[in-house]
Amino acid sequence: MLLQSPSGPTDTESVRSKLSRKGVPFVRARAATFVLVSLLAATLAGGASASQLITRAAHGITLAVNNKGEALVSYRTLSGRSQHVLAWGAVNAHQPNRAFRQVRFQLDYAGGWTKYRNGNYWKSFKNSCRPYDGPALAWVVKACKASDGSYWALQQWQVQLPDLGFTPWTTGLAQWELHLSHWTTSLPKLEVWQDWIYSGRFQNLFGRYTYMGHPVFGFGTTNYGAPTDGYGRLLYLDTHNSAYGRGWRRENSFVSHNPTGVFCYGFYPHSAMSGGYTHPPGFSGMRPRGTGDMYRLTAPGPGVTPDVMWSGPGLHKFNASSPQDVAYQQAMIAQLNSILNGDKLCRQH
Repeated sequence: MLLQSPSGPTDTESVRSKLSRKGVPFVRARAATFVLVSLLAATLAGGASASQLITRAAHGITLAVNNKGEALVSYRTLSGRSQHVLAWGAVNAHQPNRAFRQVRFQLDYAGGWTKYRNGNYWKSFKNSCRPYDGPALAWVVKACKASDGSYWALQQWQVQLPDLGFTPWTTGLAQWELHLSHWTTSLPKLEVWQDWIYSGRFQNLFGRYTYMGHPVFGFGTTNYGAPTDGYGRLLYLDTHNSAYGRGWRRENSFVSHNPTGVFCYGFYPHSAMSGGYTHPPGFSGMRPRGTGDMYRLTAPGPGVTPDVMWSGPGLHKFNASSPQDVAYQQAMIAQLNSILNGDKLCRQH
């Protein structure tokens, strides 16, 4: 099904992007150095591949929204300092289009000084957001319904975890990212199916990522598969109770394909020394297959829509003598063919 050999990772859709996803430590300056805060904040948020990254390793998080279409995100940093971020100017998402940029918030990490030249703006911010009554959200920390009927949410999850099930060996790899979203539409849709490939030797996961009935995709990636524009989205696959160890581990990350929004991933052994994977100092060699008893896939929302997640149990070992397994496999091949729409990166096996 994949253009990937079971002897090693060669598929063009698999992403080896940890080298290009290094965290930027956030620094909270005093009022006299608010310009530095804004510059650092722009660096932090500029590489976001999610709804929109606000910060990392935050706690004591609050969300307020006023009648002017602004949100105020407040939190404490690891050092215990208070931070107030003003966000505005974006809702929902554009469909992929090379002619214009994807929507993004404008962010003021000085709590209103950059926008209004008022360092105390955050102190008088009037919250008019009502209790959240929208669709269920994954990884949600705070959510509310604005007076205009739109929704705002903060979600927090571990984006930077190392691939191939490695236990994080630096603080940055284990940090939880805080993402802000604002929307009036239905949520992005993440459809996922599972089957076996290469005569049942390996488990496989495939699906389609869409928003408002249209595929979610970007127009380019780096050599390691990381998106190079505001439309591309990395999908993050986690495996539970696998050969990597107990609990949840990051298996890999990959993009949905241009222009179909389709994706596929086979659970093969991988060499940590190739393809741009990061690995602990001193490690060399192969990693085992990451098959587990459960899987989850988290997809950052296009534009400033919320991040969405799918989860489900893993498959058992394929039995070619089982009529049920054979029938299921045939049904999944038909399912894949029904969504390919000309996609040649995922194919029948």
